[in-house]
Amino acid sequence: MSRETTTSPANATTDVTKLDRVVIRFAGDSGDGMQLTGDRFTSEAAAFGNDLATLPNFPAEIRAPQGTIPGVSSFQVHFADYDILTPGDRPDVLVVMNPAALKSNVGDVPHGGILIVNVDEFTKRNLTKVGYESNPLEDGSLEPYQVYEVGMSTLTQGALADTGLGKKDAERCKNMFALGLLSWMYHRPTDGTERFLQEKFAGKPQIAEANLLAFRAGWNYGETTEAFANTYEVAPAALPKGTYRQITGNNALAYGIIAAGQQSKLPIVLGSYPITPASDILHELSKHKNFNVTTIQAEDEIAGIGAALGAAYGGALGVTSTSGPGVALKSETIGLAVMTELPLLVIDVQRGGPSTGLPTKTEQADLLQAMFGRNGESPVPIVAPCTPGDCFDIALEAVRIALTYRTPVMLLSDGAIANGSEPWLVPDVADLPDLSVEFATEPNAMDGSDEHWPYVRNTDTLAREWAVPGTPGLQHRIGGLEKADNQGHISYDPDNHDRMVRLRQAKIDGINVPDVTVDDPSGNARILALGWGSSFGPIGAACRRVRKSGMEIAQAHLRHLNPLPANLGHILESYDTVVLPEMNMGQLAMLLRSRYLTDIRSYTKVAGLPFRAAELAEVFTDIINDTRPEGSGEADHVLTEATE
Repeated sequence: MSRETTTSPANATTDVTKLDRVVIRFAGDSGDGMQLTGDRFTSEAAAFGNDLATLPNFPAEIRAPQGTIPGVSSFQVHFADYDILTPGDRPDVLVVMNPAALKSNVGDVPHGGILIVNVDEFTKRNLTKVGYESNPLEDGSLEPYQVYEVGMSTLTQGALADTGLGKKDAERCKNMFALGLLSWMYHRPTDGTERFLQEKFAGKPQIAEANLLAFRAGWNYGETTEAFANTYEVAPAALPKGTYRQITGNNALAYGIIAAGQQSKLPIVLGSYPITPASDILHELSKHKNFNVTTIQAEDEIAGIGAALGAAYGGALGVTSTSGPGVALKSETIGLAVMTELPLLVIDVQRGGPSTGLPTKTEQADLLQAMFGRNGESPVPIVAPCTPGDCFDIALEAVRIALTYRTPVMLLSDGAIANGSEPWLVPDVADLPDLSVEFATEPNAMDGSDEHWPYVRNTDTLAREWAVPGTPGLQHRIGGLEKADNQGHISYDPDNHDRMVRLRQAKIDGINVPDVTVDDPSGNARILALGWGSSFGPIGAACRRVRKSGMEIAQAHLRHLNPLPANLGHILESYDTVVLPEMNMGQLAMLLRSRYLTDIRSYTKVAGLPFRAAELAEVFTDIINDTRPEGSGEADHVLTEATE
């Protein structure tokens, strides 16, 4: 992190330190509003023009016991004056609202980092509740850090003394005090947050006033206290020109689905059952009926996908969203979509498993379920976004495949992408792909009769015709039983079944997907770091660190997992070593080994948290050092903190 210090003309006692990037983590009880606080700080950073990435982290319980470690909720935001790839490995600044937040997060703060502590909550009872035998603010255990003790609860209550709110209600606004203080400390604009609070609580003017007063009190405290010797500035990033907005992965998926409906000129029907971390897709799409979007909150997962597949049969763009446990329940209907060869988008926002697992934590462990989690030979295309903003593009791509090839498509997002956010360059509508669909309009029987044969195929794509029920003269029958090639009658003929199984597989194998590209700046790297899904950012940041230390490494990332890009085999053969980090036990590595008979060095993590750039940089460095010829004379390189 680079820094430059000047004296603020507005306050001669406060120096202004210019930084190229900062990582801030807000942490407190799950009822302290840390997600809202972090989101508002992120919004102002986005409006200011910084590049950013976020990592929300919250418990699965609706309300865990107050003041306990299991109830801690945190929000980390990394913002910079250049393009960044991750939410940051470790927070430079940790804002904690109680002892539980301190104990569960302080280990991530590097020595010299800043701790801003709500000292009012460090009572003997609260300290004992989380296992502190002494007060860490007094026993010297926090000496390696810059500690600022702020009575946020007391100061907030004082600022709201004339509002008529009770003590408990007034204290709930302390998160806005913290937001105001950090906004002052990092020279963030305030107009957006004030406007947000006025709009959010428009129907509750007393609450709106209280939050505004608390926010301003936090700002004024920073401006008037002598406790803080420095404020900090992070200049806007030099991003490509255009209109940007902050976006989460789930919202980007929702907007991508809406765009796909507009580009295909089809009505959208989402059949879904609420499940973490996918529910926000349902919530967002339900707001956009004006784009011919119908959302159905079904009674269970099976009903949700049944409604979506039924809509697809009727000529709509059918979509269902879920997480891993829901995919297990939907598997029979996905198989039905494979057999009936209807377009269907199945979104799996992966989380820690198995079973209920870790509902609010991230993982990449559903790849094999997506590939093989159905009875019989039941192939489906699989795509995966790499960033929150990429979710928009991958939704369009998934719909393109579904409509062009008449098939269900699995879209594998994950919790880190779904809840994380970044600046998103809003695309020009004129640049979006044309997804127009031609429905069958007349009989197509190959024997010259006036019948419609549902399984007559396009010779290029092997997709069957899509006939909307009720179209005159196009009566036909589809269903879960095996059908005769072309005619579509129920068939138990062994040779026909063999042919239909192979046709369905050939259709998926023949899907046109773009080649994978390789980032190899020198062209001399012998090690390839390969990834998929949300590992894109940590792998990219790790590669930057490795290259900055003087070593060479290439990076490639897969967005299409079935079928795989046609040039992937050649790329894997072009490098001496391929290392593949995954947040599972090596699922893609296993698939690639069996497909290409190429050794893949798997690095796995199933901790419910994303990879850190530092850990991957260490892994890559060790592999590079291990593969050097003996006696090469090259000295080991020392990794330094680099752009992330």
